[in-house]
Amino acid sequence: MPFPDTRTAWGPGSDAPGLLAAGADLSPATLQAAYSQAVFPWFSDGQPILWWSPDPRMVLRVQDFRLHRSLRKTLHTFLRTPGCEVRMDTAFGQVIRACAESSRRGQAGTWIVDKMVAAYSQLHALGMAHSVETWCDGVLVGGLYCVNLGQAVFGESMFMRQTDASKIALAALIAFCRHAGIQMVDCQQNTPHLASLGAREMPRADFLEHVRQTRDASAPDWAFRPLYWHELLSA
Repeated sequence: MPFPDTRTAWGPGSDAPGLLAAGADLSPATLQAAYSQAVFPWFSDGQPILWWSPDPRMVLRVQDFRLHRSLRKTLHTFLRTPGCEVRMDTAFGQVIRACAESSRRGQAGTWIVDKMVAAYSQLHALGMAHSVETWCDGVLVGGLYCVNLGQAVFGESMFMRQTDASKIALAALIAFCRHAGIQMVDCQQNTPHLASLGAREMPRADFLEHVRQTRDASAPDWAFRPLYWHELLSA
């Protein structure tokens, strides 16, 4: 599906800043075309499929990730605790459903509706969507899922059932990206939490150019290795 020029998206001060289009479907081909153009779906039950391309775009440059003292301490404790580990792509379905069920401050319901769960599960089966999972004693306690095209990574949602479990998953994603040479993770919208971790806004045109330059590169092997922690913690 060809999307409209992202410059035609609704601008700041409008009722829906970043809204670009409505309709179409959530097939893998449509989603791949959307992300290739820095566009993503976001809608609620009872709405048509809505497509967004905000300007500016919130991104977390891998080199800018802030490993605060408290998170560094949490990671050291996590790594020393028997039975605790990070995995990738072993429970994508559990992760996306946990994200859908997580309550958000100031938000009623969820945008990760059943259609979205089914669509991103298809992307996962095709190797274009991935989960980063925090496990302790065989229990999934936190995680996130994202979309990956080449060397472009688009963060989608996180959840936690144990304190800081989602932050551990994000730190693991950053460690993985550093090792793989991936430059940034798309965060879509500006939030204080993401900003505290080093994310910042960039012009949509610059982000789109980044996607164009990286989307056709070879995708990394989505597997997490302990070496990545050492590279992150020693940086």
